[in-house]
Parts: sequence; C-alpha cells; structure tokens
Amino acid sequence: MKSIITILCVLCSFQIFAQKSIDKLLKRHNDNSIPYISPQELAIPKSDIILLDSRELKEYNTSHLKNAIHVGYDHFNIDYVKKKIPNKNAKIVVYCSLGIRSESIGDSLTKAGYSHVKNLYGGIFEWKSNNFPIYNTAEKETDSVHTYNKAWSKWLKKGIKIYPKKNINE
Repeated sequence: MKSIITILCVLCSFQIFAQKSIDKLLKRHNDNSIPYISPQELAIPKSDIILLDSRELKEYNTSHLKNAIHVGYDHFNIDYVKKKIPNKNAKIVVYCSLGIRSESIGDSLTKAGYSHVKNLYGGIFEWKSNNFPIYNTAEKETDSVHTYNKAWSKWLKKGIKIYPKKNINE
C-alpha cells in the first residue's frame, strides 16, 4: 500500500511539474489574448466544436486531432476559413504543437469577427501526453507526432517523436 501511494505521489508531482513548465513557456510566448481550453475539457464529446490545426501541412499529415481542419500558420488565409466556417458564432478551438502559433491564428480569427475562439492549452503535445487519440492522413489512430523541431520535442511526453527532415542546403 505504501509503495502505491509513493508511486501516485511521484506521478502527480511529475504532472504538476510538467504543467508548471508549460505554464512558464506559454506565459513567455503568449499574452492570453485567446482563452485556453484544456485537453481534458476538449476531450468531452461535443458535436458543435470546430477544430482548426494551425501547424504546417507536414505536421498535420503526421498526426492531427480527429476531424480537424488544416489552416496552417505560415500561409494562413482568413478567406479560406471564412469559406469553411461562415458562421462567426461557431465554437472554434485552434491548436498547434504547444499553443503558441495557435494563439496568433486565434487572434486573426477574432479580428475577423469570430466570437467563440479558444486555444488548446499545450497543443497537440499536451493532448497526446494525456493519452488522447491522434490520427494520420488515412484517419487511422497513430502515436506519431511531428515535433516541429528538436528543441520543442522535449515537451512531448508520450508518443513517437517525428523530427523534421533537414533540407539538403541546411
């Protein structure tokens, strides 16, 4: 019994430490202009939420949340979103790897008049680290997650880290 309690304490402290570390990272890079939604809250089935993936296509193709619409970051186009989501009152959750790029895209959405935009706290990394499913381009469940770059990969605690391929010229 004592060993079970010890194990639970270690696991809880690890989760709290990881959460505080992500808090620090997000506070350093974000200004909280878009409210967060936790992975746990998003995981509760809702039929009316529209998911937008603000990562690059190679990241999205490796894995994404079920039914997410790829909108990208480098080549984000608000007109594309307006065509896909004409209802400015739609409930939208935007995500990226950690929640940094998605805040920027969320800002663009609110400036375009969308009134119910949230940012997935910790992005797909936190989603996967909480054992929620992700899917590949064939819409089959996968454990692979594109890590954006080697430095950011430390934030992915569960899953298979897929590192970006370097260009020959790099």
